[in-house]
Amino acid sequence: MINQDTTCLLYQDIVEAKAPWYVTGVTKDESASRITVRIEYDPEITTACPVCAQRTTLYDHRIRTLRYLDTCQYETILEVHVPRIKCKKDGVQQIPIPFAEKRSRFSFRFEMAVLELLKDCPISKTAEHVRLSWDEVAGIMERGVQRGLKRRRAIQPRAIGIDETSNKKRHDYVTVILDKDRDCVIDVLMDRRAETLENWLKSQKTCDFSALESISMDMWDAFIKACKGCIPHAEELIAFDRFHVSKHFNQAVDKVRRREHLMLLKELGESPLTHSRFQWLTNSNRADNREGKRRKFMGLTRLNLISSRAWRIKETASTLWDYLYMNVAVDAWKKLLWWISHCRIPEMIQVGKTIRNYFWGILNAIRLKATNSMAEAKNACIQRIKYMAYGFRNKERFRQAILFHLGKLDMRPSTI
Repeated sequence: MINQDTTCLLYQDIVEAKAPWYVTGVTKDESASRITVRIEYDPEITTACPVCAQRTTLYDHRIRTLRYLDTCQYETILEVHVPRIKCKKDGVQQIPIPFAEKRSRFSFRFEMAVLELLKDCPISKTAEHVRLSWDEVAGIMERGVQRGLKRRRAIQPRAIGIDETSNKKRHDYVTVILDKDRDCVIDVLMDRRAETLENWLKSQKTCDFSALESISMDMWDAFIKACKGCIPHAEELIAFDRFHVSKHFNQAVDKVRRREHLMLLKELGESPLTHSRFQWLTNSNRADNREGKRRKFMGLTRLNLISSRAWRIKETASTLWDYLYMNVAVDAWKKLLWWISHCRIPEMIQVGKTIRNYFWGILNAIRLKATNSMAEAKNACIQRIKYMAYGFRNKERFRQAILFHLGKLDMRPSTI
């Protein structure tokens, strides 16, 4: 048994060192504002080889320093004298310690404190607060994410969402796969190619897609191709998000408005469409559209304008998603498509062609009552994560950050 004074016993309790580990010394360096806690292994205890579990004796020690939680604003360092044994079968082996992971320079409790800070602060601010480098804090985050992914149990999602989000400008995207039942990100892929998603679907070990009831996505051919190639009956499960369909209508209305606005300015020198852009794009069914707020705009929609006709098509399309009977829904959409094809507005006719090509997925969305709104909400959270970090130059770091914040992972160190 190792003799200990009162201070050693205090720190023995603070760091929760249990036999055969003992605190044998505590020193304070006032100039460096640092406290060093010396921890040793009881030499009288025989131990087992960590590989083959054969009982053997100590061979020597190696000193390992670990950053611990601060003590009264003093940086606290654990100086652990790690024993090594010499096994006849496996040679010299180092005994694992209960204070930190293998090759980590931080204690479990310190890593947990950093992980909690990272939930609300960017890596740079966390590093400044705990007096570490950016790479050290990023390493703690990465280890936490890896622990969480290893602890994930096999799941059988009923509804998933697939969406892309931008990493940088110039069409640099990653693909986010969302479990809509658990409201968490399953994984993040490094691009949005069909081959990448297809390989991920084929190699999954933690996700069983046999019970899938819906796959929500936008009308991106790469995602459609990958799902049809890997998931049985995918054509009956793929539902195109109503908000992406509405986006096509909004973009077409905006193009019509801009074209007509320039034409009126050129011919008459003035245009009633001036400063009306967002009124054309706002959904009239929104609860905050008070009568007084939209009165002037509604008068504008009754004028004989090309933009007014395009707007009426857009508004009609927004009402066709909540049908209970599929035959009625099919008839209503076909009537809209006939209207679009005869409206003589090139921008809307182009949208009509797109709707016809993906009509089957729109009907699936109505039948399954499926939307990708949850994935879009996660996309907004991802953009906030990117903004908080001032962007990511490394895609793998971007992936780690998304899984850290939105993966609902159990990232706690194993002893906590």
